[in-house]
Amino acid sequence: MAIFHLSVKMISRGKGKSAVAAAAYRSGEKIINEYDGITHDYTRKRGVVMTEILLSRNAPIRFYNRSRLWNAVEKI
Repeated sequence: MAIFHLSVKMISRGKGKSAVAAAAYRSGEKIINEYDGITHDYTRKRGVVMTEILLSRNAPIRFYNRSRLWNAVEKI
């Protein structure tokens, strides 16, 4: 039987962190941060079994793209 685990962490640009970098790392993908132009490439990372984007029904369809979603979050 699987055991669910959730870990929530605050990511602050003021402390040198990036939501885009964190999303790229957790999903094992390559995402370009539009804020600073840095490419975060974690496509060679092992151990990513599944990634999924869960949005509410009224969320814009464009946010099903991980890059667009997290770059929008970074702007806010």
